[in-house]
Amino acid sequence: MSAVDLGLPRVPGTRGTTQPRPDNPALVDTFGRVATDLRVSLTDRCNLRCTYCMPAEGLPWLPGDDVLTDSELLRLLRIAVERLGVTDIRLTGGEPLLRPGLEHLVGEITALRPRPRLSMTTNGIGLAKRARAFAEAGLDRINISLDTVDPETFVRITRRDRLSHVLDGLAAARDAGLDPVKVNAVLLRGINEHEAAPLLRFCLDHGYHLRFIEQMPLDAQHGWNRADMVTAEEIFSLLSKEFTLSPSPEARGGAPAERWLVDGGPGDVGIIASVTRPFCAACERTRLTADGAVRSCLFSNDETDLRALLRGGADDEAIAQAWRTTMWGKLAGHEINDAGFAQPIRPMSAIGG
Repeated sequence: MSAVDLGLPRVPGTRGTTQPRPDNPALVDTFGRVATDLRVSLTDRCNLRCTYCMPAEGLPWLPGDDVLTDSELLRLLRIAVERLGVTDIRLTGGEPLLRPGLEHLVGEITALRPRPRLSMTTNGIGLAKRARAFAEAGLDRINISLDTVDPETFVRITRRDRLSHVLDGLAAARDAGLDPVKVNAVLLRGINEHEAAPLLRFCLDHGYHLRFIEQMPLDAQHGWNRADMVTAEEIFSLLSKEFTLSPSPEARGGAPAERWLVDGGPGDVGIIASVTRPFCAACERTRLTADGAVRSCLFSNDETDLRALLRGGADDEAIAQAWRTTMWGKLAGHEINDAGFAQPIRPMSAIGG
């Protein structure tokens, strides 16, 4: 579900609302969208130092006491599923595999009723030894970040020599049945944009589903430059030099990727044009940070502290209502292309992908 008719005007760029919230238990907003997809950051820590995400020395991580405990996190997820209509949960980071006891946590999440569909986004380091355990615990599918299959370029982008570990993790996820195994790739001008077609060929040959993502202004250094971004149009052009791309016949719905059949299919490729072709009007996501803050948008500079409510003794309905109120105030779009856009204070590693 991606929209409901609330009988309210939908004005692009509108900030805030004076409209009273309807008596609706779901995570609705004033533009008729319904958030059913929850992105959950398990940690802000990461074992890579990707140049488009953070500086070489890393970041000051959240103190351990600030991060939600397993029991706190599970309570919020139960509220989301039972009271707010969340049907899909994706575990993210930072790097979620750094969360201790993650296999057990996956099992606890998939035991919720109604059972949510559960996926995870990871850099794949360490996954090779754990993929089967995640599958047995109930994880449905996985996204693995991989911007290049060239070892030297991998080191240049991530500042770590770990490509073989990522490739092993991909293969293990496929063998464990975590289908579809998706690959998330960011092209960086002057570094790896020439690898667009080879990366797609690699994924097609191994049965992975590739998704290119436009680089977004979410780096800790605030060094994002629109002129340096490889656009969706450029990505399509680069791929079209070696492949014939035709629109996928499957409905996109609220999915962020525009999908294209490759050489008539069945293989496909997705392009996520978050900057140049925003899909905010169909957004159905809500976000929870590792320290328990709810965000209505990846690019929001406003958030609601649910951890304080948890630790302050609030009951489930009070927490649910705070979550509903946050989503009711969601803007029409992320406003990246507006003159007054301000990059979020938190970087991507602290928000969750």
